[in-house]
Amino acid sequence: MTQDVHEQAREWIACGEDLAGAQQEWLQAHLQGCPSCHEYAEAAQHLVRSLRAVPIVADRSLVQSTQMRVRARARELRQRRERLVLVTLSCALVAVSSALTTEFVWRGFEWLGRWEQLSNPVWQVGFVLFWMAPTIAAGVLLLANGTHLSGNGASQG
Repeated sequence: MTQDVHEQAREWIACGEDLAGAQQEWLQAHLQGCPSCHEYAEAAQHLVRSLRAVPIVADRSLVQSTQMRVRARARELRQRRERLVLVTLSCALVAVSSALTTEFVWRGFEWLGRWEQLSNPVWQVGFVLFWMAPTIAAGVLLLANGTHLSGNGASQG
């Protein structure tokens, strides 16, 4: 049982400053009463300080490659955000225009159905097809363009 307490203390020492308050308090209390764990903690702290003192220099080509990739990723995220804003605005505009014009288009189809002496189901089906046509056309165009696969809005080719 005592070995488990020491192993737990050493695991928490390895965590460093990433411990929760209760864990940190328990560890400090244990280190005050356990000389072997206290020595282990001091050795670990000394090792960390020694490692931090060693300068690490990256190769120039590695730095340039990393900077290039970070810039490319930032550009990609910016473009994605811009597209998302455009899609959101477009959807909002379509929703508002649909809400404002649905009743007028319905009445227009109803009037046209009476004028042509069509039964209610016939002009109602015509209304539904008319209302769905832009969505279907947009879906077909997006599928034909390949944007569903590329994820970036560019055509495949």
